[in-house]
Amino acid sequence: MSTSISITLDDEILRFIDERSRDRSRFINDLLLAEKRRVFLKELALAYKEQANDPEFQEEIAICERFYCMLHVS
Repeated sequence: MSTSISITLDDEILRFIDERSRDRSRFINDLLLAEKRRVFLKELALAYKEQANDPEFQEEIAICERFYCMLHVS
């Protein structure tokens, strides 16, 4: 789904876009999707770091790993 909007851009920015693409909307969408992905991956990395430094979470992981090993012992 897409929505048509009106935005104001500096002339310099508009020239920059026009020099690189014939489809302004596609160009702007691609830039914003790349930024959205970058922010998501940054937030995900931060969440993983927080998990790695959370002793309570690490204990839960250790319990799960012990249980998994018990189930798969030959």
